[in-house]
Amino acid sequence: MKAAELRSYLKGRGAELSEESSPDGLTSDLKQIIEVSDICWQEPTSELEAESVLNSVISLMLVVPQQSSENLVLALCEKVAKAPREDKLSMARIRVLTNLFHGLDEKSSLRCHIYTSLLRLGSQFDLMHLIPTDVTQVQKWLAIWDISSQTKQNVLRNLHEALVETKQNESATKIMVELLGTYTEANASQAREDAHKCVVSCIADPSIFLLDHLLKLKPVKFLEGELIHDLLTIFVSRKLSDYLQFYKNNKEFIDSSAGLSHDSNLQKMRILTFMQMAEGRKEIDFETIQNEMHIEKDDVESFIIDVVRTKAVHVKIDQMQCRVVISKTTLRTFGKQQWQQLRERLTQWQNNLHQVTKKLQSIPPE
Repeated sequence: MKAAELRSYLKGRGAELSEESSPDGLTSDLKQIIEVSDICWQEPTSELEAESVLNSVISLMLVVPQQSSENLVLALCEKVAKAPREDKLSMARIRVLTNLFHGLDEKSSLRCHIYTSLLRLGSQFDLMHLIPTDVTQVQKWLAIWDISSQTKQNVLRNLHEALVETKQNESATKIMVELLGTYTEANASQAREDAHKCVVSCIADPSIFLLDHLLKLKPVKFLEGELIHDLLTIFVSRKLSDYLQFYKNNKEFIDSSAGLSHDSNLQKMRILTFMQMAEGRKEIDFETIQNEMHIEKDDVESFIIDVVRTKAVHVKIDQMQCRVVISKTTLRTFGKQQWQQLRERLTQWQNNLHQVTKKLQSIPPE
């Protein structure tokens, strides 16, 4: 449709719009058309009809000079993303904005506004699976869009909130860590609330066991001296007994302020403590496990099965000897000492390989 045809269609649907084109040109035409375009989403409009009309608007917007198109894009995003809770055309709304997104140059900063509107719709109608949320892809977009650091942070924050709203907690945590990584020492204090949320969500997530990377994030460092930072330190490198003492002293903080589950914390700390016990050991007897984990004798085997399910530790249960045999374990922290140990092992492997090569070379040919 051309602008005149769009005017005629919208007026026929009851919009307060003149059929005569604006004397100020296409940009003014589109501004007036977009202003009344929300009528396209009202019944009895079908998905196909609504998409057809809005895609026609988009095709005209794409020929408008970039310096004049920003207000048009913002206006259309606002109209399309402002959907009532009972809306039946939410998928069509997402497709329209997706077309606009891909119609613009990939480096266009206007894509940022469109993506934010898509997140708004995806979160509201549980349609996040229709919207790209991969961290790597989002990073690429943010790198090429000419937007401020604060705008980038707002995009990541909106993405995090949308993922949380739709119960995609693992992806939400990755995005929050990415968000915190954008802050510097100069503005880390501004991310205090985000840092607090990130620590809580990582502790609460039953699939996350390695947390030492959080301590390196500048906004998390800003939390030093607060209870949430003390708790994180326990989950990074301390044992179950340390957590139990912390809970005894700060029960209200765990149960109310932080909104964490003590029972879930216990289970996670038991697994983390076992991981630490397994480092550098080939076996652990049941009695030691029972004492360290503060569990009953009959619960030892079921606990070990829970540990194995995490894939953080590979063990075999020796029921005859009442022990577990350890074949592999994941390190809870990986710092300077672990890098040194890795260097020594690689050096030893290189020397062994060199000796094997020398022996092979010394064998006389037949």
